[in-house]
Amino acid sequence: MNGVPFLKEFQATAAVPEKALYRSIADDLGVDFLDSIDPSKLMVRDADLVGLLSRRPGAVPIGLRDKAHLNVIAATDGLDIPKLRRQLAKAPHLKERLRMAAPSTMRSALFERAAEMLAFRATGYLWEWGSEYSARLVLNAWQSFFFGVATVSFVLTLVLHTQTFLTSLHLLSSLFFLACISLRLAAISAVGTVAPFEAKPMAAEEMPVYTVLVALYKEAEVVPELLVSLGKLVWPRSKLEIKLVCEADDHDTIAAIRAQALRMSVEVIAVPRIGPRTKPKALTYALPTVTGEFIVLYDAEDRPHPLQLVEAWQKFRESGDDLACLQAPLEVSNGANSTISRLFAFEYATLFRGMLPWLASKQMLLPLGGTSNHFRRSILEHVGAWDPYNVTEDADLAVRFARLGYRTETITMPTYEDGPEDVATWLPQRTRWFKGWAQTWLVHMREPVRLWRELGAGSFGMTQLLFAGLLASSLVHPMLIVNAVWLTWALTTERITGTGQLILLGLDISSVLLGYLSFLLLGWSTQTTRERRSFWRVLLYTPPYWLMLSWAAWRALWQLIRDPHRWEKTRHRAHRRGMPARAMA
Repeated sequence: MNGVPFLKEFQATAAVPEKALYRSIADDLGVDFLDSIDPSKLMVRDADLVGLLSRRPGAVPIGLRDKAHLNVIAATDGLDIPKLRRQLAKAPHLKERLRMAAPSTMRSALFERAAEMLAFRATGYLWEWGSEYSARLVLNAWQSFFFGVATVSFVLTLVLHTQTFLTSLHLLSSLFFLACISLRLAAISAVGTVAPFEAKPMAAEEMPVYTVLVALYKEAEVVPELLVSLGKLVWPRSKLEIKLVCEADDHDTIAAIRAQALRMSVEVIAVPRIGPRTKPKALTYALPTVTGEFIVLYDAEDRPHPLQLVEAWQKFRESGDDLACLQAPLEVSNGANSTISRLFAFEYATLFRGMLPWLASKQMLLPLGGTSNHFRRSILEHVGAWDPYNVTEDADLAVRFARLGYRTETITMPTYEDGPEDVATWLPQRTRWFKGWAQTWLVHMREPVRLWRELGAGSFGMTQLLFAGLLASSLVHPMLIVNAVWLTWALTTERITGTGQLILLGLDISSVLLGYLSFLLLGWSTQTTRERRSFWRVLLYTPPYWLMLSWAAWRALWQLIRDPHRWEKTRHRAHRRGMPARAMA
């Protein structure tokens, strides 16, 4: 029914330890069983190691040096036991040369041999494939020159022509605010227009291997819940592979995973400490070793809807081959726990229920969220995969897909996760997002004319707005408020007079208030009846929350200069409530 080898299906559906199964097969055939394999004795060329890891476990018999003899290891889930038994009966002397091992034992030996090669690919592949797409350098030569000149001009103009400078800054910032306001108001039209998912009959034999990638770092606390959530995914067990990608020195997380009763499909991939310690580097390290035709990326705290893979595959099948990625909506399930988590949940609703569906409907550049991205593997590899030096690898990848002629769309089955509940958790995460958006904008604006030509006018404008515009507006937001307060005081006390000051005051007040209003209107349109009951909290705390965004933006700018590739870890805790009822609907 599933179109997979018998042993693979047997391991996926029966509670039989892998090593016990292959030891029994070895005993039945009368050959030696290997509990472990010395990687240095494998008769494999280094150039073939990565290729072997990306194939079905043990798909090719591998030679093993053993003293003066060359033996052959059979470690495959495609083993034809009756055929092998007949061959050994005809040539009993072959038993002395044949060794049996579990596929996971062979993969462990191959991983150990290939670690250095995989690490090099993870840190240098994109740079060699297309250095113009890499954030390894924050600025190229002309950008360094341009920003140097701009900084000097900025200071001189501020000192020598203060009024002209302030007026120009007001006009420019008002333009950014107006563009963001217009985008939010336009996105309201998309709310509620996406058709709900209807599952269609599927033939299990036609369903491809689906790979689930989860990058974990210091996540021991959430491991049990993660495995339970992934275990609920609806997909043939023999065609689902789950790769838990951990830092090799993160012993607590690896121990927490090993302590669980792992399914046959779950594999731990330990990433050596080479290059930047970032999520995209870990994912790029693991990518060449997976076998799935499609790949989905989850975070450690995610609880995906059980039917999400089914919907994604169904949409991939019904769409053209240029569909590279599908973004599932993210839902914050702990919005009631604190003011920050409520505002975070409101933000997510505006983005995943409003903004992204609207952008997808207009076939414009669609910025990916950092999780629940479903990829067509062939395209992901074709565009160079994740950039290990970009701290928002999702945003960068979205632009690269669009530049190279591929599409990104959305699906409806959500992923539930907990948002930050305090400033200590929220601030590092938001700082990293702002810094990554700046990295992404700088990388893709190295050749602005080429970018315009590859994206088209609409998506080019969206790149400026979603990355540079949001960062710039967050940076200047507190200045507008301070200036509006100062101008109000100065005008009422008649310390200054004039039409120009009144115009500036009107621009400041309009930009700030309309920015709040458009954010609240889009968010309100995405809220359920139950969520709207706590809307007063959002209304009350939006102004201070936006000032917090400015704090994170300035912090990101400082880090971009001092420590551009630093990955500030978001602290996750075990979920304190069950998945909302509608998640299982």
